[in-house]
Amino acid sequence: MHVGIPQVISVGTAVPSYCLRQEDIKGFVASLFRDNLHNLERLLPVFENSLIKARHLSQPLEWYAKPHTFAEANRIYEQVAFELAEQASTQAIERSGIGLADIGMIIFVSSTGIATPTLDARLIQTLGLPPDTARLPVWGLGCAGGVTGIARAAQFSYSLQGKAVLLVAVELCSLTFQRGDYSKANLVGTSLFADGAAAAVIAPGGYGPAIIDSYSTLFPDTEDIMGWDIVEGGLQVRFSRDIPSIIRRYLPELTGCLCNRHDVQLDAIEHYVVHPGGAKVLGAYAESLNLPQDKLNDAYAVLARYGNMSSVSVLFVLERFMATVKPSDRYGLMLALGPGFSAEQVLLRW
Repeated sequence: MHVGIPQVISVGTAVPSYCLRQEDIKGFVASLFRDNLHNLERLLPVFENSLIKARHLSQPLEWYAKPHTFAEANRIYEQVAFELAEQASTQAIERSGIGLADIGMIIFVSSTGIATPTLDARLIQTLGLPPDTARLPVWGLGCAGGVTGIARAAQFSYSLQGKAVLLVAVELCSLTFQRGDYSKANLVGTSLFADGAAAAVIAPGGYGPAIIDSYSTLFPDTEDIMGWDIVEGGLQVRFSRDIPSIIRRYLPELTGCLCNRHDVQLDAIEHYVVHPGGAKVLGAYAESLNLPQDKLNDAYAVLARYGNMSSVSVLFVLERFMATVKPSDRYGLMLALGPGFSAEQVLLRW
């Protein structure tokens, strides 16, 4: 127990009901791209190479075979995202043992749909949280959003006079699929992205991984590395093949910046809770930090079972980590990269 230090008390998760095998999605995507993408057969192995076995989507496969307007896709986002956020939040609160009146703030993270008022307004009322619960909706951080949410929740925790923060992340990445986009980037996106939600309760004291510190890094002039382009049909994926090489180049120095604040050597980091952005990303983490693969077993397991759910995935990894790793008072590191291009880190002790 670390009295007074913010801790992750509990994590809850939720996924849509449509669970599809990777091989079925591959066959479906091949039928859509076959007449419009040169060298398709050479590119299709990206599905197997992803190491993903199954993913959950918000809609049945046939929905994605037709073009949809941004307004139509966003209406589905508002409905399904709210349902998943409510399920994950209810689970996290129940697991925490904390009363609703003891939650003083909600941080809502998402980058795959829009709503004003943001969905946390409905969530507060549906969950029965106090009407004076502080709200902080966060949009646009993409895959980095889960780690950022943990970091901001810990920082706000110090000013809430002992009350807890409810962090909620929900992403419906599949709804951003652009039916008429036959680019390689869109094909790669269809091999990775999935839908889901996660919630975490962060509070001082209690029993859970202690959040010691956090560190954010923005790489100058890298806006084109990852993000969305706004097109007629909505949000069109943008990401670069350079992401693994950026990880290899910069991550050792960045992790050192955070650890050095607390005189922690990198070899003293026992636990790694990382965003499973893809097989190549996880390989770059292991290579750049000189880690044996078993240090990333939780991330590989989440990737295989759920795919890349953007900001949500790292919280699935955190849930698995807390359920399977016994506390030994050792340091751990949460890591994720996202649009900006940016890196987010949280130093844990568990």
